[in-house]
Amino acid sequence: MFNAKNLMIDIGGAKIPCAVFGKGKKNLIMLPGLGDGLTTVKGKALPMALMYREFMKDFTVYMMSRREPLPEGFSTKDMAADIAIFMDKLGIEKASIFGVSMGGMIAQHFAADFPEKTEKLILVATAPKANEIMENCISEWAEQAEKGEGANLMESNVRNMYSDEYYRKNRWLTLIIGKISVPKDCSRFLSMAKACLEHDAFSVLKDIKAPTLIIGGSADRTVGAEASKLLAAEIPGSEIFMYEGLRHAVYDEAADFNKRVLEFLKK
Repeated sequence: MFNAKNLMIDIGGAKIPCAVFGKGKKNLIMLPGLGDGLTTVKGKALPMALMYREFMKDFTVYMMSRREPLPEGFSTKDMAADIAIFMDKLGIEKASIFGVSMGGMIAQHFAADFPEKTEKLILVATAPKANEIMENCISEWAEQAEKGEGANLMESNVRNMYSDEYYRKNRWLTLIIGKISVPKDCSRFLSMAKACLEHDAFSVLKDIKAPTLIIGGSADRTVGAEASKLLAAEIPGSEIFMYEGLRHAVYDEAADFNKRVLEFLKK
């Protein structure tokens, strides 16, 4: 169904979990956020295909996790280099890159370092470098992960990322999910959190040549709304759209989100 399949791509000394779906002639690589440090896309090809089914006619989509195992001190720039290796392994010459939150941080480095491999770039709810809002939010999550407070971690995640209405409706569920889904060993999540807090692609944004769409939420409490505006100011010729009143999870809460991204990719 949906031409969905789950892959583990060997990149030499490590493997990259990948969910593939769609049968379009163009390639789209999606990079998830910091949550990938808790649960990867392993085995999730079908639910991912359902979530992004609008893309399947025109694109073959690769939802790509970070490498396993993840070395200590692995940076967002290092993770960007893994995308190039991944593409070479699969024979993908060029792809559009869609990065959400931490995935967007990685995508910035990739587009700057590998312009010949980047068709278009979509940066969602992300930042060019760490800022005070990021530091406060991610440090809280890291502390909860270190203490093994899975329920509190998920509750804080939803409270910061989603609207008040969504939070009120789903708070009870996040507490349950947190107890079930947060691993006992959070070292992978902590390494990725550290990479977020050390991220700084500001100086290379001017080197991005691919057509770029930046999407953010005006009430983002995870990376801040100004982060999206800063990206738009520094990336030549980029477009920006801000969802008024939404927070970090614009990709989940904005009803027209997929349509907006698809229109940009197809034009």
